[in-house]
Amino acid sequence: MKPSIRRQFALIFSGLMAGIVLLCLFINIMFLERYYIRSKTEVIRDAYETIRQAASADSYDQENFVDELDRVVSRDNISIYIIDMNSRVIYTANGGQSMEKRLFGYIFGQLPNEEIRLLEQEEEYCIQRSGEEGSEYLEMYGRLKTGISFIMRTPIESIRESSKLANRFFAYAGLMGTVAGAVIIWLVTRKLTQPIRELNAISERMVHLDFEVKYHGSARNELDSLGENINELSASLEETISELKTANNELKNDIRKKEEIDEMRKEFLSNVSHELKTPIALIQGYAEGLREGVNDDPEDRNFYCEVIMDEAAKMNTMVKKLLTLNQLEFGNDVISMERFDAVALVQNCIQSAGILCRQNQITVKMKDSPPIYVWADEFKVEEVFTNYFSNAVNHCGGEKRIEVGIEEREGTVRINVFNTGEPIPEASIEHIWDKFYKVDKARTREYGGSGVGLSIVKAIMESLNQAYGVENSEDGVTFWFELEV
Repeated sequence: MKPSIRRQFALIFSGLMAGIVLLCLFINIMFLERYYIRSKTEVIRDAYETIRQAASADSYDQENFVDELDRVVSRDNISIYIIDMNSRVIYTANGGQSMEKRLFGYIFGQLPNEEIRLLEQEEEYCIQRSGEEGSEYLEMYGRLKTGISFIMRTPIESIRESSKLANRFFAYAGLMGTVAGAVIIWLVTRKLTQPIRELNAISERMVHLDFEVKYHGSARNELDSLGENINELSASLEETISELKTANNELKNDIRKKEEIDEMRKEFLSNVSHELKTPIALIQGYAEGLREGVNDDPEDRNFYCEVIMDEAAKMNTMVKKLLTLNQLEFGNDVISMERFDAVALVQNCIQSAGILCRQNQITVKMKDSPPIYVWADEFKVEEVFTNYFSNAVNHCGGEKRIEVGIEEREGTVRINVFNTGEPIPEASIEHIWDKFYKVDKARTREYGGSGVGLSIVKAIMESLNQAYGVENSEDGVTFWFELEV
């Protein structure tokens, strides 16, 4: 897998957040307890200042002093016990007798049976930690110069357990924050890295000579300039490669056309020579017979003349068809697209060939159909159908039946010409559209076929860009072609 800038961004950010969380967790473990004790110490110092100021002003009996201490007691959870030099209670909160006992014990040196750690000692007060682990307290006691004695006590509510709980919560919160941050940065970097990924995709397509895609980024920074340069490079490369491909294609086409023309010339000369050899020999033979007076019978002379005329007519027809085919294959014949009724055209062609069908005792069937209008060259479509129909007449056998069908489909109409008789051999189907190809040469010669008719059909249908074909069935053959409705 290729390295991803987006993935690298996400990993760097996630690692940074995880490092910050671990650093904060380390700081908590090392310094949270100290900070907690310092905060508690500041709380009791504030209470001490309130007491000291009241002693200096001798304002213990005033309502402001009591209210201030009440606020401190309720806000910071402090127990306070204050007496004057005559052991008269000035103020007490949260502790009563137990606080009095502890104060007198400290005054008279009767220390409680518990662990005590001195934190700070001044002339008028002393701050210490007392009690067992799990029930520790931060205490301040002392005697002011005015003779006022006091003790204040606040619990250190299991700082170690609280620290563990806080650290555990912070670890969970940090993990969730890291994951959430990674997801957010993954989504955010998608937009940031989109221009880079787009440029990468464009360059990969350019490697495969695909210049269609262009950069359309809106980063509004150096990436946009790079994208514009790549677009210009792509356009220049496309134009240059296009010119090279055009020149190369033209060269290949020239070579191919030259080779095709040479092959067509050789094939044409060979086929024409073969097709003209027999009628020319017949014309020459019968003409020599007439000149030498082989038979003086007028009826025989007429027969000789008819053979010569018939063979000359066949040669004339073949030459005309070859000229037509030549124009179609080389694109010299202009296609004239017009709208006409295909049903009427087929019916007229069948009617024109009616005498020929009756002479060959062929039955022609065609279902009645409403007019179907198509777009094509009417003259060339008529030539296609006439070739199919005359081919069907010449090869009709068995029941001597020809069926013409017109089937309208989605956007097209298919015209079928079926004749009973022998199916076309499978090996010959792909060749019947070639010039001068004949499945049964003896039968073709019998009715005067030249082997060019289906080649003309192929050229016409390809010039119209429409489908055509042939299909065998058990009792005959179906030739078909399609037109645009």
